[in-house]
Amino acid sequence: MNWNELVGQERAKSKLDFHFRAAEAGEALPSFMFCGPRGFGKTAIGEAFGLRIREMTKGEKRLFTLNCASIKNLKSFWNSVIIPVVNDRDVTILFDEASELPTDVTMALLTMINPNSNDRNSYSFDDMTVDVDLKRQSFMFASTEPQRIFHALMDRCHRIDLEEYSHADLSTILRKNLGDLEVEEEVMKDVTPTLRGNARQAVRMAKNIRTYLAPLRKTLLGAEEWLRLSQELDILPMGLSRLELQVLRILARGPLTLTRLAATMFMSKASLQKDVELYLMRQNLMLIDVDGRKITQNGQQYLNNLDKV
Repeated sequence: MNWNELVGQERAKSKLDFHFRAAEAGEALPSFMFCGPRGFGKTAIGEAFGLRIREMTKGEKRLFTLNCASIKNLKSFWNSVIIPVVNDRDVTILFDEASELPTDVTMALLTMINPNSNDRNSYSFDDMTVDVDLKRQSFMFASTEPQRIFHALMDRCHRIDLEEYSHADLSTILRKNLGDLEVEEEVMKDVTPTLRGNARQAVRMAKNIRTYLAPLRKTLLGAEEWLRLSQELDILPMGLSRLELQVLRILARGPLTLTRLAATMFMSKASLQKDVELYLMRQNLMLIDVDGRKITQNGQQYLNNLDKV
């Protein structure tokens, strides 16, 4: 994606603009760590920035995106990435899902990206030494779980936290992915809250709208079409999942401890906390206090409104 086509994340883009101007003046780029939940655009903004750097260098500094789950150990990383991609080459490497980096690879990267006044580092492995010139080789990392990143690696990077997208941003992203199709303004006000602040959800929703309207030979999503689409795909207000709705209905009967709620839901406590409770609390639909898990007034109103439909 072109840098100028990115929607939202203004604070993150401002920080990257700052370093881009320095790179244009000949300074080495620092290493970046993009942090945020899935769908918040970590990979997209990293790749867009890498392509921007490639354009600045007239194509000399290419972008290489690497899924860290595919890296098994330092030997494979050395032979498949460092030697053919990094050694004596101009490249920007984006390490996606950086929390999956093996420990020995992380230790090697600590040496390679270590910031210093010379902007150069050397690393030796398997009887070979590779020089890393931080003006020629740039390193970026993306992670949905920054708490799992080794502290020293995080410390060597400029951390960039991505934010939840506003409804206006999500509306723009959705429209950009709809092509020639349109959504009524009043309907858009119902659609965007279901996207959970997530750009990837907006892209997915645009595809769903295209798929729904195509056999109808329609180009406009109105209130009637949105109602039917929501029913067919089981889209709940605010984008709640059925598990989240079930938790609200259980808590409407009274507060519960985490253990009791997990048992009632037939879920592990960890799964309940990570996959269900976080969004409900963020939307102020439930809370946790000394009495346990409780539904809020907003949560009760949500159920009331849903039951009226």
